[in-house]
Amino acid sequence: MDEFALIRQYFTSSVASITESAGFVGIGDDCAVLNVRQGDLVICKDVLIEGRHFFSDADPFLLGHKALAVNLSDLAAMGAKPVACLLGVGLPKVDSQWLASFSRGFKELAERYDCALVGGDTTRSEQGIFISVTALGLADQPHALRSSACVGDDIWVSGQLGAPKIALDLLIKQRLAPLSSDEVNLLQATRPRLEQPEPEVKLGLLLKPYVHAMIDVSDGLLQDLSHILKASEVGAVVHSNKVPLYPALSVLTAEQSWDAMLAGGDEYVLCFTAPAKYRSEIEQCAVNSTAKVSRIGQITADRELVLLDSRQQVVEKLPQGFNHFA
Repeated sequence: MDEFALIRQYFTSSVASITESAGFVGIGDDCAVLNVRQGDLVICKDVLIEGRHFFSDADPFLLGHKALAVNLSDLAAMGAKPVACLLGVGLPKVDSQWLASFSRGFKELAERYDCALVGGDTTRSEQGIFISVTALGLADQPHALRSSACVGDDIWVSGQLGAPKIALDLLIKQRLAPLSSDEVNLLQATRPRLEQPEPEVKLGLLLKPYVHAMIDVSDGLLQDLSHILKASEVGAVVHSNKVPLYPALSVLTAEQSWDAMLAGGDEYVLCFTAPAKYRSEIEQCAVNSTAKVSRIGQITADRELVLLDSRQQVVEKLPQGFNHFA
């Protein structure tokens, strides 16, 4: 099967109905043509590499879902409505079963968020599977930029944290030795959060009128919050006992849950800052989007991230998030 046959069979028809209803020119020409007339075009890209971001035996359906989900999460952090996406895939060989499952996972999420696949590229890879997705959305000004946090803002986070980190740790451990029955149960409870994250698109759209700064949590809560603090030239006080822990992690030691909750990556929830006067509106946004939100701290003027433990004592050594080049 050549490149063009592969595209026709697995990707051209995958979201054709979205492309046609939106009046786009999609796959089949040298470039896609998008007729977008309202709002600013918001663009993001994520890359997933076999052995770095996913295991060689990863479920291709879940991988297709996640490849798009991590990009939709970036759009959610900008309060943007998904419009279209581009997909690049490098494969060591053409595996029809793998491609059918991967494209189905990608397609189902794309259709759920009306995000048309309008182009991309496929090629042979010499070293494992390589996936690159570019997502495009529309958002009105003012934008929820990392540089827009203000002193006095509340700091919020959506969801419940820690499950992806624990699932990844257990999957790595499982490759070296059998897991205990308790570990198997914990892996079953946490693995969906790692392999099939649900982007908070609806919540991001609803929050847009109320937030100052917003970011999706992909590399760890404290690390990603630090990006907001640096860009906005502010500091923060975070109360660790207010950060929501994924319920299944209650069986872990305090140290394990602490590290997973504050430094674990692959969360794809939203961390945002907003004026205190909008607390009730933000809580209603969560209700309307069937999401959970927790107020975990406040933006300060001193340009330092201060973490307080359950006794309101300052934590001297902060847990570290994911390093892409470690």
